[in-house]
Amino acid sequence: MARTSECRICSGLVTEFIDLGRQPLADAFRLPQSPEPEFFYRLAVGTCADCQMAQLMEEVPRERMFHEDYPYLSSGSTVMRAHFEGIATRLLETEMSSDDPFVVEIGSNDGVLLKTVAAAGVRHLGVEPSGGVADLAAAEGVSVRKDFFEESVAREILAEHGHADVIFSANTFSHIPYVDSVLRGIKALLGPDGVFVFEDPYFGDIVERTSFDQIYDEHFFFFTARSVARMAELSGMELVDVEHLPTHGGEIRYTLAHAGAREASEAVKLLMVEEERRELTSPATLARFVENVERVRTDLLAELRRIKERGERVVGYGATAKSATVLNFCGIGPDLVEFICDSTPAKQGRLTPGTHIPVRGPEEYRRAYPDYALLLAWNHAEEIMAKETEFQKAGGRWIRYVPEVSVS
Repeated sequence: MARTSECRICSGLVTEFIDLGRQPLADAFRLPQSPEPEFFYRLAVGTCADCQMAQLMEEVPRERMFHEDYPYLSSGSTVMRAHFEGIATRLLETEMSSDDPFVVEIGSNDGVLLKTVAAAGVRHLGVEPSGGVADLAAAEGVSVRKDFFEESVAREILAEHGHADVIFSANTFSHIPYVDSVLRGIKALLGPDGVFVFEDPYFGDIVERTSFDQIYDEHFFFFTARSVARMAELSGMELVDVEHLPTHGGEIRYTLAHAGAREASEAVKLLMVEEERRELTSPATLARFVENVERVRTDLLAELRRIKERGERVVGYGATAKSATVLNFCGIGPDLVEFICDSTPAKQGRLTPGTHIPVRGPEEYRRAYPDYALLLAWNHAEEIMAKETEFQKAGGRWIRYVPEVSVS
């Protein structure tokens, strides 16, 4: 019998469709001699029969994921820096018509978006629970509150700063299981004509591209236009716009407003029609997705073992959070991947969660190029390829596994 749970959006019945096994915290890179036991949980996803929201079957306590030493930096990629500067400029131009506009960002990380807002002289506040990255933002002149965003925090911000013209969130809103409290806070804090804009991985792209490594502890919800529209409706808001983005392997930027405050764009209707045509959350579609995931695991392990048998070297490229899912689900350890190259200093000298592959800096990768590089940061492929031309000139080949295993 399929495992079930209660939907965190509408209290409907959630039925599990994939189990990716015993997984560690995706960003818990550990020191080689650390005495601390690793935390593991069961990584499984289900869909709600009523609102169609895809969501994790088990919740990981937020304090375990987002803390003082959280290693991810939003500004770590030049592409992403340009992305956030662009959306900040756009919001400043289109949504700041009041005399004294105010912008709030949920999960502001190192302040890459709010730096542009601050430079424009606009009042702003980032709400960021991970102290280390919040300090980096503050050092750049960004106003930050170290906290988890929820209704009580939103009401305190409202009392101190007044209503927000824009509440923004990137790759954060999908992380929050207690979404009811967050939405009540957003509705209270948002001005009458204000908008809540958020961008997160799109479930439609995950299914189409078999990008199952987008599923890990931090990503609790996997949004579609249909499920977001229902979520908005239940909170007294309305989905008024959608925009498909190429970032992070495929995301949607959703815009919510108070119910009746704005007319929904044609893009919302078109995406919902497309989702209905594709039957995104039907049992047949989800069964095919699971089959594709299992095929990728089989093919990737077979390819890595063939390379190993030939006595050739494989190094991973990008110690990403999502790499924890593929490495642990496939059982890929240092016997198959020598080390993983990553430019984040906080990850270097540590081991990958669960599989304990060493993480080293780019200089180690370039000192003696491997025969193959397993592209774990596949969502930054274009930027990486442009940077690593010498690897290919030296005869190196890339191994990819999204949407299927290939070597080039």
